[in-house]
Amino acid sequence: MKKAFYSNGKLLLTGEYLVLDGALALALPTKFGQDLIVETGDSQEIHWTSYDADGSIWFEDTFLFSEIEKKISFSEQPVKSTLVEILHEAWLLNPTFLKQNEGYRVSTHLTFPKFWGLGTSSTLINNIAQWLEIDAFALLKNSFGGSGYDIACAQNDTPILYRLDSGKPVIKPVAFESECRHHLYFVYLNQKQSSKSAIASYKQKRTALEIIIPKTDKITTALLQTNDGLSFQSLLQEHEQILSALLELPTVKENLFPDFKGTLKSLGAWGGDFILAYSKENPTVYFQEKGFYTVIPYADMIL
Repeated sequence: MKKAFYSNGKLLLTGEYLVLDGALALALPTKFGQDLIVETGDSQEIHWTSYDADGSIWFEDTFLFSEIEKKISFSEQPVKSTLVEILHEAWLLNPTFLKQNEGYRVSTHLTFPKFWGLGTSSTLINNIAQWLEIDAFALLKNSFGGSGYDIACAQNDTPILYRLDSGKPVIKPVAFESECRHHLYFVYLNQKQSSKSAIASYKQKRTALEIIIPKTDKITTALLQTNDGLSFQSLLQEHEQILSALLELPTVKENLFPDFKGTLKSLGAWGGDFILAYSKENPTVYFQEKGFYTVIPYADMIL
């Protein structure tokens, strides 16, 4: 028995944080992702190996079926504990997967460096859900939590509009064909940001959402419709200022790149992972001179 599954990575162009409270978000599945390969293994256990994009093993261990069923925690092994928790929640959704006599050998392979923040966890959860034929959104909710936009990206091959309606995902594939995308670049900020910590901080600060969310919803819709560079940049700046005020954090341009000749917007959890740059000229040299060496054009990143 050998089965293979694959899921796309993700970037959130608009609606970061606010998507948790029903805001409309423009989400972008990436050309990078993660696969999961399942083969028959030894009795009553799962041998797990995770490979980074360069082929190196970043995690390897064995879980007994009994450890998964009891959700055993390993205080000195946080990655193992997290995987056991995910597999335990998956088992609750499909109890048959631990009933067979033989075990499994599972391997995962990222096509992006795991520190990039493009969805190491969400692609894993969606792949496990495909393998066990369970609802990926339910598995996410029962393990990591979050809005689920990343699961939607894992499952779609085009940009999507995403929102939660009474806690349930509403997904609409869209064509993001604005000429402005040719001036967009994704810049990695050299540090991984914890989504859980960022969400917890947001939940302490969210106020006046009944005013803020309609504004960002309007921006999201407008970004899909404009080909004018100045209008596009103005929309990005407005979105950035709204979130800056809500989160009580400086914008990424104010904080790191005040002399950048273009527009910058934070993506996802503020303070880490990728940001979006709008620039008429390729800004790679500018960012590299400041120590940020990963600059990826839109066409090379997004499906």
